[in-house]
Amino acid sequence: MPQQTTLYLSSQQQHSAHILRTPQHTSTSYPPTATSMAGPQKKRAEAERAPQPSTTSGSTPHPPSVNNRPLQRVTAMGGFDGSRDGSPSNSPSTRPIGSPRPATTSPSQSAVGSPSVSGSGRTKNYFQLTQSLPKNLDLGMQQWNTVRGYAPSDVVQKPSKPSTLGQATKIGLNTFNVVEYPKVAVYQYEVLVGNGVEKRGLVRAVWECATVQNTLGKGFIFDGNRLAWSLKNVDRELRLNLNMDQERSQTTKAGKQPDTQRILIRQTNKVHFDTLLAYMSRKVDHFDNGSLEAINFLDHLLREYPSKQFTQIKRSFFKRGENRTLLGRGVEAMKGVYQSLRMAHTPQGATLTINVDVANGMFFTASRLDILAFNMVGCRNTNDLIQVCRTNRERAHKGLKLLKRVKVITKHRGSEEAEWCIESFIFKTAKEHKFQALDKQSVKEVTTSIFDYFAKSYNIRLQFPELPLVKMTRGKNTIFPMELCIVKENQRYPFKCDEKQTSEMIKFAVTPPAQRWAAIDHGLKMLDWSNDPVLKHFGLRVNPTKTVVDGRVLTAPVVKYGAGDAKPGTSGRWDLKGKKFLASNPAPLKAWSITVCSGRRGGKPEKATIDNFVAEFVKIYKGHGGKVENASPVMNLTAGDDVGDWVTKAWNAAGTAANARPQILLFILPDKDAGVYGRIKRSAECRYGVVTQCMQYAHVQKCQPQYISNVLMKFNAKLGGTTCRAVGPKSGGPGGIFTVPTMIIGADVSHAAPGSQAGSMAALTVSMDNLAARYSGSVQTNGYRVEMITTENINSLLKPQIQHWVQTVGNGKFPQRVIYMRDGVSEGQYRHVLEQEIHDIKALLKSANAAMNIPITAIVGSKRHHIRFFPDRGDRNGNPLPGTFVETGVTHPFENDFYLCAHAAIKGTARPTHYHVILNECKMSNDEIYTLLYEHSYQYMRATTPVSIHPAIYYAHIAALRAVSHDPKWGNPSEGAPQQTTIGSSDKTTVIVDPLLPMPNQGAINTSMWYI
Repeated sequence: MPQQTTLYLSSQQQHSAHILRTPQHTSTSYPPTATSMAGPQKKRAEAERAPQPSTTSGSTPHPPSVNNRPLQRVTAMGGFDGSRDGSPSNSPSTRPIGSPRPATTSPSQSAVGSPSVSGSGRTKNYFQLTQSLPKNLDLGMQQWNTVRGYAPSDVVQKPSKPSTLGQATKIGLNTFNVVEYPKVAVYQYEVLVGNGVEKRGLVRAVWECATVQNTLGKGFIFDGNRLAWSLKNVDRELRLNLNMDQERSQTTKAGKQPDTQRILIRQTNKVHFDTLLAYMSRKVDHFDNGSLEAINFLDHLLREYPSKQFTQIKRSFFKRGENRTLLGRGVEAMKGVYQSLRMAHTPQGATLTINVDVANGMFFTASRLDILAFNMVGCRNTNDLIQVCRTNRERAHKGLKLLKRVKVITKHRGSEEAEWCIESFIFKTAKEHKFQALDKQSVKEVTTSIFDYFAKSYNIRLQFPELPLVKMTRGKNTIFPMELCIVKENQRYPFKCDEKQTSEMIKFAVTPPAQRWAAIDHGLKMLDWSNDPVLKHFGLRVNPTKTVVDGRVLTAPVVKYGAGDAKPGTSGRWDLKGKKFLASNPAPLKAWSITVCSGRRGGKPEKATIDNFVAEFVKIYKGHGGKVENASPVMNLTAGDDVGDWVTKAWNAAGTAANARPQILLFILPDKDAGVYGRIKRSAECRYGVVTQCMQYAHVQKCQPQYISNVLMKFNAKLGGTTCRAVGPKSGGPGGIFTVPTMIIGADVSHAAPGSQAGSMAALTVSMDNLAARYSGSVQTNGYRVEMITTENINSLLKPQIQHWVQTVGNGKFPQRVIYMRDGVSEGQYRHVLEQEIHDIKALLKSANAAMNIPITAIVGSKRHHIRFFPDRGDRNGNPLPGTFVETGVTHPFENDFYLCAHAAIKGTARPTHYHVILNECKMSNDEIYTLLYEHSYQYMRATTPVSIHPAIYYAHIAALRAVSHDPKWGNPSEGAPQQTTIGSSDKTTVIVDPLLPMPNQGAINTSMWYI
């Protein structure tokens, strides 16, 4: 029998609802194997990963799992069976709540042919059958169902009439409509090199070799993987056996077999533009495989010619030889152009449009390899690098491993250039490393060093023979000295930037609207659609004039405080002068302490300066309505590097002085040290369950009232207070915009930087008052790069927060509706959010009372897009006014999505948030959704300006980042690196992610705004 837990309800309700129900003990079978399908993006692929053994994520304990979902039954709020049976998924509205969440598996592979229907009810399309899913398409929820082979499902439809809220305005968009489609037949071909699993580089090389191109003739487009298109009707199979040595004009070495490859090219079908146009004109209801194939072809058609002229990185193109900006440590930045194809809504009907934007790319600096190497390691010059390689090989290895897979060229043979790819570095000098080489005079093999070989064979005397050597991927044991290798230009730098690089990149990328449009115009000239020979050949024409649509500007709310209101209007800014917080700290501030941390160079802060700051801090807090019982907190001066000891002394001092449990601990730090900051937070939150506030000594010295007021917004929120509320024409009541008790849940999953083995973090925030101004937050690891929040996390993170809401906000009653705000998922994952996360939330609520059916509205908010607004009448910088939203021109033609710019951009060009309503059981009108999203952006707890995305999402994002230091391994040499366990004989590893350290809840930290 599972351990029982309880959920609080009022006595009036306990007679009608058993809070705990013993789960039905039903046996569940799991499929022993499942095939995997490569998703259209890495992130999407992770969400669709087929069941694999021994992968765990979530909170303690970590049971065995499949697809990062626990195998064992999970009892949540009394009776949810968390098992999976791998059965086909149904619509969220029809699949029984409480039934197992389906395992997301891909259709089985079969021979290439026309679309068919599998036994699981999922329709296979050509892309699945060839394992060639499109990766660069902007599609809606229904379209991605087709890509994945699901049967069509209902989606939330776009309203039939546009909104009339606010004031009308004209908005220019960085989109350009397609005005003419191919009118001739386009034939699609399958291209199979070898047995179909060869690497992309080899596939491309085989396709581009002279024999294949001469056989096919001109006019073919190839996607680099499995598909090709042409206006030619080649109705026979082409099978070619190729000698790649001859194709490369190379001679096969004596005693070795030639590099032979085979290629099969066969026609599969025509591209049906009439099907796509019929869908866009609503002559057919569902987006089918024919429409998908047409959009996929057009996407590749647009990229074909630019990819031959420029360096292509996914959807972006960069000129060779373009001006660059150095970011430091061997990294440079350059501007290029981004383009993507999408379907869009217009008042006249659906159309295809192309989104064009600036692309800001980071690249390795093109230089001699030893120069780039000493920059990567952080050395002053090449001689310094040599010294580091001798004395600190770990540091050298850490920097040099970033250069793995970087391409270089060598010119030691005079005018003849050769291109190579770095495999690794050998920590031997050119004089130490010896090998067998053919002596040209004696025609015998002799043992020689790298240094002597280049001196004798090429008359090159190495200047830095003590540098590590470079091993290349091509050849059995191809080794070069560093100084003879030259790094090719325009090679993307894929790693996380350090602080200096980040600062320089922000300066480079952040540009005001006028400059951004100039850069977009430069990109349009690079693309030059009207002179693109490939577009002309196939008959595609694009209007080079930007799209201008009708937008609306919502009326700004009044920002109401406990005393003194703010009316920001269209400025989007206000201040705290003469204002009291809407709600101050519930318990008077009594038990607190201030810890002053000495500088690393031994400098001691002046006590008089600290005393003056504390007095001013308390004075201003009282002025904002704060309740302070102890105006003279105990003060500590720290010494040494033991941060845990700092926190312990601060905790003991505060508790002893007040004879009570400490409420908050203040730390005054000498600088911005992320490590010290993280250790303070980790120690205070995970050892003592107490909130903290950190400040820099430089700000304390200045003691500026505005700075103190800004800190006090966070300080008051951590102590249980509320900064302000937004009051609009319909939101002046005690419940704000809500006419019935409503709970808002925010969700975000953050992932570590590329290359890191740290686990993903799932964060869930829940509104904790009638106005949805305060939010509690809970975080837990979510497996390794897994985007969908696991069932275990939904249960363990949400359950205590919902219990607290029922007790404190609902007065023993559950909310009458729930609004789920989800961040960071792509359109291809919308269905998974419904079938997994929403399903589990419903199951969690129903476990309290099976008869309870609380409606949920789910809205996805994302800023990962390239849409920008260029209004006719904007602010002084040319950005849109706060509250500007767009429902047409770039939104999906049939699904309910929109773009809202709620904030006032301080720097650069404002990026609107893209919201997509994927479920609306609450029957909320779009006008209500617009008002909710916009007005609540003024309720963000720690700012005097509206924020760009709904606070529930923003808080979840902040909480996920803040909880990184709660990782048990954080701060160790292998900081945050999870365990890796090899399964079977495969080279792949299963990453096991440990749960975070728990936060003791004696002071109710888990339902506070600890993360703010």
